[in-house]
Amino acid sequence: MTTTPMAITMGDASGVGPEIVLRRHAEIGLGSDVVVYGDAAILRHGAALLGLDVDLSGLNVVDLGLLTADGHRPGVLDAASGAAARDYVLRATDDALAGRVAGVVTMPMNKEATQLSDPRFVGHTELIAERCAAGKVTMMLTAALDDGGSIAVTHVSTHCSLREAIERVRPQRVLDVIELTDTTLRRFLDRPRIAVCGLNPHAGEHGLFGTEDIEQVAPAIAMAVERGIEASGPHPADTVFFQAVHRRQFDAIVCMYHDQGHGPMKLLAFDSGVNVTLGLPIIRTSVDHGTAFDIAWTGVAFTDSLGHALDYAWRLAGR
Repeated sequence: MTTTPMAITMGDASGVGPEIVLRRHAEIGLGSDVVVYGDAAILRHGAALLGLDVDLSGLNVVDLGLLTADGHRPGVLDAASGAAARDYVLRATDDALAGRVAGVVTMPMNKEATQLSDPRFVGHTELIAERCAAGKVTMMLTAALDDGGSIAVTHVSTHCSLREAIERVRPQRVLDVIELTDTTLRRFLDRPRIAVCGLNPHAGEHGLFGTEDIEQVAPAIAMAVERGIEASGPHPADTVFFQAVHRRQFDAIVCMYHDQGHGPMKLLAFDSGVNVTLGLPIIRTSVDHGTAFDIAWTGVAFTDSLGHALDYAWRLAGR
């Protein structure tokens, strides 16, 4: 059990990230074992905007001093806010690598805003993986189910075009994601049951709708089984979520591309889903929603998402 604090990066100042941090702290307190990476000026200005009666002296903040109250632009795409959000993540990641924090919980960044200063930026997962020099990573979405169980979904590819996603479906990459999924879930389960989705409709229907499932996906599953992993498939993506959620046949689902996994999970747990990066040398979880500029700093964004992401990070840390 760790006594090292957990980091939270406050996210893009124009969006709901720092607002949720503030309101969650005002509601229940984030605790002395949490440290927020961001800009104290934004947090102070945000508290005033929201009319929050909150003692910011009780909130541990690593103040990077990148933004000022005068430059705070709630709900507006802003290059400075996008750049600052990136720097919060990099600083927290460096501290996690050095052991100064137990892990990193990230609040949402806006890809378009960050790309104004960093055209290479495509997402948290890729940014942190590069900083950590991690070669094999994937995104996992996880959520608790009404019956007390849980479901986890991992992805062979995420932030790329559908055309590129198809090209990334290769046996070694599929096997890597199956193994990352199995390794992570074995922290909580003795033998995770992993369903692997097919790429094509009906998992290709025995080659009628494409041969990728036969030639690329099935060999990876066979290799995983040889290595002692309880993996099965390729399963048709249009039925496997029902089998996992309502029949409890699987603990995790490996999906071939972003929307194949994200669509069902947003429907199942939009408010409570947690994004986890697998394959890093550090713990990283995130809320599973975006910056929501349309409602930012209006006091209506739900705050439980931060609680779920923080709880899962502590769970991974062994607490």
